[in-house]
Amino acid sequence: MALCLVTGGAGFIGSHTVDLLLEKGYEVRILDSLQPRVHPQGKPSFVSTDAEFVHGDVSRREDMTRALQGVSYVFHLAAYQDYMPDFSRFIHTNAESSALLLELTIGDRKRFPVRKVIFASSQAVSGEGIYVCPACAGNGRMPTIQEQLASGCSPIRSLPASAIHTPGPRPVDQLKRGEWEIRCLTCGGNMKPLLIQESTINPGTTYGISKYAIELLADRLGRRYGIPTVCMRYTYVQGSRNSFYNAYSGVARRFALRIMHELPPIVYEDGRQLRDYVNVRDVARANVLAMEDERADYQVLNVGGGRAVTVLEIANMMLRALGSDLKPLIPGEFRLGDTRHTVSDISKLRALGWHPVVPVEQNVAEFVDWIRGQSGTQKYLEEAERTMRERGVLQRIDR
Repeated sequence: MALCLVTGGAGFIGSHTVDLLLEKGYEVRILDSLQPRVHPQGKPSFVSTDAEFVHGDVSRREDMTRALQGVSYVFHLAAYQDYMPDFSRFIHTNAESSALLLELTIGDRKRFPVRKVIFASSQAVSGEGIYVCPACAGNGRMPTIQEQLASGCSPIRSLPASAIHTPGPRPVDQLKRGEWEIRCLTCGGNMKPLLIQESTINPGTTYGISKYAIELLADRLGRRYGIPTVCMRYTYVQGSRNSFYNAYSGVARRFALRIMHELPPIVYEDGRQLRDYVNVRDVARANVLAMEDERADYQVLNVGGGRAVTVLEIANMMLRALGSDLKPLIPGEFRLGDTRHTVSDISKLRALGWHPVVPVEQNVAEFVDWIRGQSGTQKYLEEAERTMRERGVLQRIDR
């Protein structure tokens, strides 16, 4: 079978992708730097010993050169992701490493016989997403996100163009007032979210910008030099092996750690923000499908859970999974860089035969089972929240 390189293969999505590739009979090589913010204890025990492991940095030419030798397929999943404002690192680790990967492959096709590259992108490329203003649309009833998901597509084509908006990040002064919803720039009214299609591009963070740069590199250089590429726009990925060491790793981490230490889960904003949670094993299936199916070539594909869930609902699911009588705490805090509502249109990926099979309740349960077996979690909970406050990422509304 062909040799597959998985960069970031010791990580959350990477390790599950490695496992599935091995299960399907592929040879696998991992390139991972074991970045201390994610792997402070070194290579995790869940990394398969059936895969060759190369300790190295994707942004270093010599490390990437060593890892690429003889490789047929690349899953470029390694990335820097955090809420900290070290902007240059996002571009260096994410975008520059992708350019280096393509540069090496294009420069010596005999040495690096790569047939396809699967790039990890993110729904952060879409920023705040896409919205409709009911007032500007004529005050007709707007379908809810749940109704849009049930119908399998966004109603954007049936709405007047003047009522459709791709807003930028919410102003900090608006968030300071505790006004969470996205407002229409024309009339000032609250808008309603639409399913986010792959055509929606409006990154509002350096992380999102770095991922859009990857998409451009993959499409333009891949087409020019005949190397098929696919960019996978993940939404909110959950499940086992999700690192609890850094602040970026999401609500499952934050909620579980607090509840396990007899603290109520803290919900940012008002808890009504909608999210599209997808299980990591479903993501691994999507990654491998994109590699094996030629119909995916040169595509950007949303990878989501197909269901809209509020953050408050996730908090209550986590409380039930951990058997806690605590109640969620909503103290009027918000995190810079968070979007209000993010739910993906996954119809393009569905058309290739993929669909999410793990419900969000099971998603939460899997994470709880995994994190219960970890130790030293209190330290990382306190450190992450303290760092975000010190750097101005976590703020509170003005009372």
